[in-house]
Amino acid sequence: MEFLLVTLASLLAGFVDAIVGGGGLVLLPALFAAYPTAHAATLFGTNKSASVWGTAFASVQYVRRVDLRWRTMLPAMALSFAGALAGAWLVTLIAPDFLRKLLPAVLLLVLVYTLMKKELGRHHAPRYAGRQEMLAAGTVGLLIGFYDGFFGPGTGSFFVFLFVRWLGYDFLHASAGAKLLNLSSNLSALLLFALKGHVWWHFALTLALANIVGSLLGTRLALKHGAGFVRGVFIVVVSALILKTGYDAFLR
Repeated sequence: MEFLLVTLASLLAGFVDAIVGGGGLVLLPALFAAYPTAHAATLFGTNKSASVWGTAFASVQYVRRVDLRWRTMLPAMALSFAGALAGAWLVTLIAPDFLRKLLPAVLLLVLVYTLMKKELGRHHAPRYAGRQEMLAAGTVGLLIGFYDGFFGPGTGSFFVFLFVRWLGYDFLHASAGAKLLNLSSNLSALLLFALKGHVWWHFALTLALANIVGSLLGTRLALKHGAGFVRGVFIVVVSALILKTGYDAFLR
């Protein structure tokens, strides 16, 4: 029964993550609830072994339908990979506990800003081009990739928000770019967890298939309904992240 619930959670996680990120909000708590005695690193690694596939399939679907600047995205993906490795290495030396109480406040600021700026992310009007855009996207990849390796919750939402607010993308283009960078950081983290032996490979295939199905459904909805729909889901997911991270930080 536990494995069935976790598989359904993986499907829902893929669906949410494909639209705007935040799939870890669904699958990770399900894994911790179903297997409370397991090593935390193993549950994190198993989560990555599923989510990386959903993110990969979502990335392919977005790339086919959304026009992205590869001269900008490829260096940003490489920096996201490197940042996640550095963050994962640092977490082996110091605990990220200080971020637990800070994260809900940061997410709340993101939510309030998005709600106040009604037109934010509705129109695709990139602020930069060429080397400037490459530098901005690379900075986003490095910083949020590092955060993903070091702590993680809300990574996809931070990628999307910074692409919208800093680079001037609409929510659909931002979500497409976020998928590529999140794929790199997920691969980096999975590599580290696998090398450390923290992946349940006998779970990985089933969870990955469920995540892929959810991801394809979510991507189809996002591409069909556009930036306004993605913005709405972004607001819902960030609100849920605030509640979840706030509960973990102050009430648990």
